[in-house]
Amino acid sequence: MRLADRTSYATLRTRMNATTVLWIYIVLLVAGGVAGYLKAKSRVSLYTSLGSAAVLTLCATRVIPPIVADILMGLLIVVFAIRLAKTRKFMPAGLMLVLTGLALVARYFLSNPGA
Repeated sequence: MRLADRTSYATLRTRMNATTVLWIYIVLLVAGGVAGYLKAKSRVSLYTSLGSAAVLTLCATRVIPPIVADILMGLLIVVFAIRLAKTRKFMPAGLMLVLTGLALVARYFLSNPGA
């Protein structure tokens, strides 16, 4: 079996789903909040990331509807875009903007196979 066959799109789709993407994003979101707290002593960054991660965790475990995760991630995109526009520094708002956008797009395409 060729490597290309083993790493095909269909194989990747069976391993990756919208919930897996959400769990990965939750870990990155919390890591970013902790890093912001350790580097700049930003309690707001820590509390915001933990609060958002808590809601996203409820979505990932299906306690609340998964659509809430998409709405929250959309709101986070707006927040990160505003912060990036204010500071004009890519780190950390720009990075989180890109990661959130990628996670949201990945969740959409993994949730809608025909898209």
